[in-house]
Formats: sequence, structure tokens, C-alpha cells
Amino acid sequence: MHDSAPAIRLEAWTQADLNLLRGANTPEMTAHLGGPETEARLLDRHHRYLQLKEPGAGQMLAVVLPDGRRAGIIGYWERPWQHGLVYESGWHVLPDFQRRGIATAAARAIAALARAQHRHVHLHAFPAADHPASNAVCREAGFTLLGEADIEYPPGNIMRCNDWRLGL
Repeated sequence: MHDSAPAIRLEAWTQADLNLLRGANTPEMTAHLGGPETEARLLDRHHRYLQLKEPGAGQMLAVVLPDGRRAGIIGYWERPWQHGLVYESGWHVLPDFQRRGIATAAARAIAALARAQHRHVHLHAFPAADHPASNAVCREAGFTLLGEADIEYPPGNIMRCNDWRLGL
């Protein structure tokens, strides 16, 4: 746990943020997500992120440090879960910025944005069950572990995940 949260801000996803996606599309960054995506899939993802601009439906954002460096990616979006719709969140913090509390600060910030929509009761995160860093982010950001779940990601691949939930 970090004594004080690092200063970050979340900024709207832009065309230039394709470089963030490329930086997060490495074998080490995608080891718990089924491996790197092809360039075509990465470009498709980038296009979807550019289109996700209606805050009620969700947003993808860049995690930006006070000096302007873009340290990562975070977002929230709607997904069907169990008996209705919830918000889901996911993030990547680039290797040069990891282990500084940036992901936890971003997770708290994205929860505040989702909460401000007054649309869903919960925000979920589904990190791989065997991914200690992402599970630690959930715990430190105030999510509650509900148990394990099988999530299809990427399409055609079933991942064993932890279901973390935060009340909005």
C-alpha cells in the first residue's frame, strides 16, 4: 500500500493514444490476457476506444502524470453480468510506471467517474485469478472479492478470473 496516492489525471482517449495500446501489447503486459493482439485487432480496439465517448455507456481514458507523460490506460464500460447490467473496469499501466500506485489511483478515479453516471449500482473488475498485481490494485482501490468466475477473453478463450466488486 502506498502512503499517498500519486497525482494522476484521466484524459479522453485520442488518436495519439494508439501508442499506449502498442506499449501495452507486449508479451509481458498481456501474459494474463491471452497474449499480444495482431496489429489489425489493435487498430480495431483503438477505433472502439475512440468511439466510446458517451459517459453513461462508458469511457476509455489515458492515465496521465503531472508532467504530461501518458502512463497507462483505464476505462469502464457496460457488460451483462449475472442478473443485469453492471460497469466493468480494466487497466494497463506501462512497465516504466508500475509499482508506484498509479493503477490504484487510476482505479479510484475511474470508480468516481462511473459513480457520477448514476446508472449502475456496481463496478466490477475481472483480473486473472493468477495475476497478483491486478488483484492487489482491486484490493487497494476498495473493491470486494466475491470469488472466482470464468470470463471469455479474448473471444474464444475462457479465463479464470477473480470477480471484484465496488459499490457505486
